[in-house]
Amino acid sequence: MPKVEYRIYVVELSKRVFTENGKFRAANPQFNGVLECLYVGMTSKTPKERFLQHKTGRRNKKGYKISSNIVEKYGSYLRPSLYNHILPISSRAEALKAEEKLALELRRQRYAVWYN
Repeated sequence: MPKVEYRIYVVELSKRVFTENGKFRAANPQFNGVLECLYVGMTSKTPKERFLQHKTGRRNKKGYKISSNIVEKYGSYLRPSLYNHILPISSRAEALKAEEKLALELRRQRYAVWYN
């Protein structure tokens, strides 16, 4: 069986997410409106494939939605300059840690960030 590799990716969101989504706003009290709103995720697909899944409201074979409502509604495009430096990761647990680490680092830089 081929070894699964996980990749971290970043999607730029429309700034409307900050004004229209209370949970997003509450998660980002540091945001001053200057930088962008972002979504950080991890995937075993390519970032481009995963972004398309989000934008089309993809559901898995059992019918469960596997796309983020925030990316589906507000996602604009991928921001490879914010994630290309992160090498593929071989374990899902490590990828989740890397996703959170990047999201918190971007928040410290005063981006508004959503991650799961």
